[in-house]
Amino acid sequence: MFKAFKAEVENQLEKHIKILRSDRGGEYLSGEFQQYLIDNGIVSQFSAPGTPQQNGVAERRNRTLLDMVRSMLSYSTLPISFWGYALQTAIYILNDVPSKSVPKTPHELRTGRKPSLQHLRIFGCPAHVLKGKTEKMESRSETCIFVGYPKETKGYYFYSPSDLKVFVSTNAKFLEKDYMNDFVPRSRIVLNEMSGDTIPREVTQPNPIVSSDPTQDQQPTIPRRSGRVRTQPERYIGLGESVENLPNDDDPYTYKEAMEDVDSRHWQKAMQSEIESMFNNKVWSLVDLPKGIKPIGCKWVYKRKRGMDGKVETF
Repeated sequence: MFKAFKAEVENQLEKHIKILRSDRGGEYLSGEFQQYLIDNGIVSQFSAPGTPQQNGVAERRNRTLLDMVRSMLSYSTLPISFWGYALQTAIYILNDVPSKSVPKTPHELRTGRKPSLQHLRIFGCPAHVLKGKTEKMESRSETCIFVGYPKETKGYYFYSPSDLKVFVSTNAKFLEKDYMNDFVPRSRIVLNEMSGDTIPREVTQPNPIVSSDPTQDQQPTIPRRSGRVRTQPERYIGLGESVENLPNDDDPYTYKEAMEDVDSRHWQKAMQSEIESMFNNKVWSLVDLPKGIKPIGCKWVYKRKRGMDGKVETF
């Protein structure tokens, strides 16, 4: 994956990777990978154990992506196994929007052109997708679920509940208005915080992807009368049921959330212990703020640490 990214950066952007900063995940510490970095003159830097703030930009982006994936899966009727498609879609969207620190979008910085947003659709919404060649009396479209944007071609990813597969197509009518009108709130999706030890290094796709092209030639078939009794399919085959029983114990993101949390007493004790530890170890020195210098802010990061049995051990 890194070799492909390095080649893309050099060929498409005419830039060279000089430093790779990462956590201490096993994939970064392997002898083969470290030797590859040495052979290509890339300096390897690691954040200290238990200090994600040393790689703050990447860690914060992980949190943003996780929040987006959680919201997208919660709003849709898709099971949690579609997190890979939700993650790819979240990345695609963030590449087309600006940020506070950078007024231009990543897409514009890379290509020099402003991105078009007219093709963006609601993740998980139903759509009538045009089939290929069909029989005279057979329906020419199929109700599928939109699950993302392919990188290698123009079009959309669709999931077919009847065939249980994901395919690419450009011929579809999206039912976004009906989807929003029919929305029913569901239980919150709980995903574990992505860190260097737990975040998957490859986004796998749950089903094979095939291309859907209505102009594709097909072998002629002999018409026959089907003996199967036709029944109306249930809407999306109840894909949302598999996530109803997931636990809901999100870590607080702000001080206010921590104080309103059911474990507020433990959070207070943990913060007091952290402050006392910093005082005892003299981790800072008070100085006068130089003129023209803006101080860097800080914030509490709340995390429940669990044991092998899944129970909370420390805050």
